[in-house]
Amino acid sequence: MITLVYGGSGSGKSAFAEDLVCKTNYQNRYYLATMKSFDEEADRRIEKHRKQREGKGFITIEQPTDIANTIVDPDSIVLLECMSNLVANEMFAGERNVSFTECADKIIDDVIALSRKATALVIVSNNIFEGGVSYDEGTKEYMRALGLINERLAKLSNEVYEVVVGIGIKL
Repeated sequence: MITLVYGGSGSGKSAFAEDLVCKTNYQNRYYLATMKSFDEEADRRIEKHRKQREGKGFITIEQPTDIANTIVDPDSIVLLECMSNLVANEMFAGERNVSFTECADKIIDDVIALSRKATALVIVSNNIFEGGVSYDEGTKEYMRALGLINERLAKLSNEVYEVVVGIGIKL
């Protein structure tokens, strides 16, 4: 089973997704963290998420790329946090320079592979498409990739929630 939790920055989507996971009966709860520590702001966000899930019984796995390689117990639930970081990591990591469609194809294949390893998968993703600002070409490619991935994830998912001001709206 795949659940997509989608929302803007600061919408409460992460807390909502964690609550969804915590309401299940799975003994093994994995938190698949995709954010890389690259500056003080990233460090603060990582620490905020660590504190937020403290005491909730998550086993944290840091996997910034290649999520299909993640090893989890078959009778488990995985919270993938978050798709926007994973897309950036896959598109811009090291020497790799992939098109937005190649990136989307790889990530969707990896999500499908991961979903076959666990009983349930909850994916957090961002709505970054309402800014209306002019962007450079690299940012536009990133946005195209994330948009395509979100669209494909919604089609793959058994449930989709949009989170606004901490309230999850089932679509």
